[in-house]
Amino acid sequence: MNFKSLIRDVSNFPEEGVIFKDITLLLQNPAALKETANALFHLLEGQKIDKVVGMESRGFIFGPILAEKLNAGFVPVRKPGKLPSTTISETYDLEYGTDTLEIHIDGIKKGDRVLIHDDVLATGGTASAACKLIEKLGGVIVQCNFLIELTFLEGNSKISNYPVKSLIKY
Repeated sequence: MNFKSLIRDVSNFPEEGVIFKDITLLLQNPAALKETANALFHLLEGQKIDKVVGMESRGFIFGPILAEKLNAGFVPVRKPGKLPSTTISETYDLEYGTDTLEIHIDGIKKGDRVLIHDDVLATGGTASAACKLIEKLGGVIVQCNFLIELTFLEGNSKISNYPVKSLIKY
């Protein structure tokens, strides 16, 4: 399937000069949605996964689908104040400031084999922060999966200690 044909470029979103990769056309197409989930699953090459970690908010789309296919749990990583129980946090740099992610302290157990999933790997800040959170809790990162990788931003350099796979590369 030509996944790129279902990704729409939106100029100047969320700010001037950015070309946003909009996945809503792909999500609206039942066959593409199913094929995308299967293709993301096949990027794992039979790895044993205990937990899938998805980052807010678009990592929540395919993350739970992958967790179900892997017979694994799903753990959300969110912006501050969005998770209801005790959390730990990690602050990271953005091109225009900083941001913070949080995870429940009981989301990952020591030794859990973890897949990190998000929709886009851009500068790598979000993925790097998620990796740090998982390791603080004693998890073992098996792989970082992305629907889209913007290779020209070299975000994979921030998570180069882990296997990184993406379905679509720009």
